Amino acid sequence: MTAPARLTLTTVNLNTPDPAALARFYARLLGWDIEVEEADDVILRSTDGGVGLSFQREPAYVRPTWPAEAGRQQMMMHLEIGVEDLDGALAHALDCGATLAAFQPQEDVRVCLDPDGHPFCLWLME
Repeated sequence: MTAPARLTLTTVNLNTPDPAALARFYARLLGWDIEVEEADDVILRSTDGGVGLSFQREPAYVRPTWPAEAGRQQMMMHLEIGVEDLDGALAHALDCGATLAAFQPQEDVRVCLDPDGHPFCLWLME
C-alpha cells in the first residue's frame, strides 16, 4: 500500500445558532484571535498555531444533553482543554459564560457547558 498524501487537521467545527457569539466566548476562554469572521462562519486560531476552531451557523441547532439521555440530542464531540490550575481555570470559564455541568465523572476534570450547551472538559495537566 502506498502512503497517503499528507493530511493535516486544521480546524474543528462547532454548529451554533450564533457563530459570532460562540466564537467570542471561546476567544475569551482560550485567549485566541478571530482569524475570519463572516455571517455564517467564524474561525479562531491560537497565536502559536495548531488546530483552530470554527463556528458555523446551524439554524436547526438543538442543544445537546450531558450526560446523554435516550431520545434527546446527544453531544457529537467535546473539547479537552488541559489546565495547570483546575480551580482557577474553572473560575475563568464561568466568568467567560460557561456553566458547570451537574454531572462530574472525574475528580481531576471539570465538565463545563459553553453558552450553546456543547460540553468541554477542563482537565488537570500534571
